[in-house]
Amino acid sequence: MEEAIALSFSLPKYNQPDFNMEPLKNSPDADLKQVSHPGTAPDNYHATTIFPEYVKIKGEWKLLQESRMDCVIVVEKDGALSVKEFRNLKIGDWVVAGRSEDGTEGIYVHTTGFEQASDSGAQPEAFAFRTGRSRETSFSRDYDRLYELLRYEKEHGYIVWVMGPAVSFDHDSRQAMVSLIEKGYADAILAGNALATHDLEAHLFRTALGQDIYHQTPVGKGHYHHIDTINKARRYASIKEFVEQENIQTGIVQACLKNSIPLVLAGSIRDDGPLPDVYSDVYQAQDAMRKHTRKATTLIGLATQLHTIAAGNMTPSYHVQDDTVRPVFIYTVDISEFVVNKLKDRGSLSVTSIVTNIQDFLVQVNRNV
Repeated sequence: MEEAIALSFSLPKYNQPDFNMEPLKNSPDADLKQVSHPGTAPDNYHATTIFPEYVKIKGEWKLLQESRMDCVIVVEKDGALSVKEFRNLKIGDWVVAGRSEDGTEGIYVHTTGFEQASDSGAQPEAFAFRTGRSRETSFSRDYDRLYELLRYEKEHGYIVWVMGPAVSFDHDSRQAMVSLIEKGYADAILAGNALATHDLEAHLFRTALGQDIYHQTPVGKGHYHHIDTINKARRYASIKEFVEQENIQTGIVQACLKNSIPLVLAGSIRDDGPLPDVYSDVYQAQDAMRKHTRKATTLIGLATQLHTIAAGNMTPSYHVQDDTVRPVFIYTVDISEFVVNKLKDRGSLSVTSIVTNIQDFLVQVNRNV
């Protein structure tokens, strides 16, 4: 039965632009301008989007193989296109210039590449109730699609989880995430100091932020537990050494280490400690996260507005895999309607949002994949 369900999933087909149609057919080559000051783009640079983008170089339309929002396109010496953050531009780099995205300046942003007919085949009406995502939304079909997607991605994709500390606040959600890691449904995890701290606290003290992870009641002197955890961990050169020497055998951190799953911990201004291995330099953290968002085919943000928006803005709506252009699926999950809809406000339009608490979400997903 499980195999039959897995086979029911298929990726949406990518619709290539028709380069024989105007204005693409006779559009000029893209204008290139040279960087004269390190870390600064020339005037009239073109800023990248989340969508598939094509640039015309020497009469040939070329697709960006990797992209991310708000960067610039550099034409390398061999003619290949690379996408760079402004801070990584070097003197002499040739940057694509132009603000038109319809092909008239040799730049084409393909926003309709994955448009599909609706499940019912009905045409959308000009007016409809409940077009947003709220606590009143039924998410049953979203869950079913996610189960199918995860089964497919386990074999064919790269699944990146972005997690807030609430994942480790409850025994059941913590164990569900461990189970998903052990079953092969995680290729990388992006989080902050708090997620790892409270996960390790849960093993050492059976609390998270001083509350018992089973029945959520405060314990005596519990407010010391997370900083005791950090203080103890900082005696070691790495989290790995801490886990091994202290014989930590439960939780998300140890599951990542045991299964060789990359765990990127990006620091923030309010961090305690932090733990060893937490990136205190924001740009080093961004580069470390980027190694995984560039490969992501599915990205799932859990109860963290800051890290979900950061990761979502680094993740394009497409991925080139074996010369095939496929969509990237982005999910954001939170009990707050504001949080789940915030990523759309920041430009990541292809996100699916689910309004629920993280314990229920993770337990449900783990039970059904």
